[in-house]
Amino acid sequence: MLQEPNIINQIIARRRTVKPENYSSQPVAKEVIVRLLESARWAPTHGMNEPWHFVVFTGDARQQLADFLDKWYVANTLPDKFNNHKYRLLKTRPIMASCVIAICMKRKPDTKIPEIEDIAAVACAVQNIHLSATAYGLVGYWSTPAVTYTDEVKIFLGLAENDRCLGFFYIGYPVQEVKKGNRTPIEEKVVWVV
Repeated sequence: MLQEPNIINQIIARRRTVKPENYSSQPVAKEVIVRLLESARWAPTHGMNEPWHFVVFTGDARQQLADFLDKWYVANTLPDKFNNHKYRLLKTRPIMASCVIAICMKRKPDTKIPEIEDIAAVACAVQNIHLSATAYGLVGYWSTPAVTYTDEVKIFLGLAENDRCLGFFYIGYPVQEVKKGNRTPIEEKVVWVV
């Protein structure tokens, strides 16, 4: 049995959320993206539902995503709520990333598994992507703009009525060394019952 806890523990502790405005222009090879997605499929899943589904935007397709996010925000934001900074990020972030993965959940029509457990399985799949990306020297950012949970995004991504979009995962190489993280000590988050 393979036992290399230091490697996985270091990758977990090194994983960082880095926004696309801090990515270099270096493209991520398709073979690497495929490996990240392969890591995703090994996430835990109740009843072997494997509810994860991904729509990958690379190359010129990133502009299609940017255009969709741009148009949706303009059409669905009241003038007094319009935020120019948020609007600019929605239309430029997909181009700043080498790859954007739409994170989706596809429900089996006859499943008895509660929806929250399928959502959790997809989240685990995304964590696998992020950890694998870290191992490749990449960084990622899971974004959930307002459009994420709408019917319009389901149509754009080709999802069925019972499916969901759970956000967009941006991937790229960092422009600079990623800062060390900081977390609350585990002793403050755990109660031992013995």
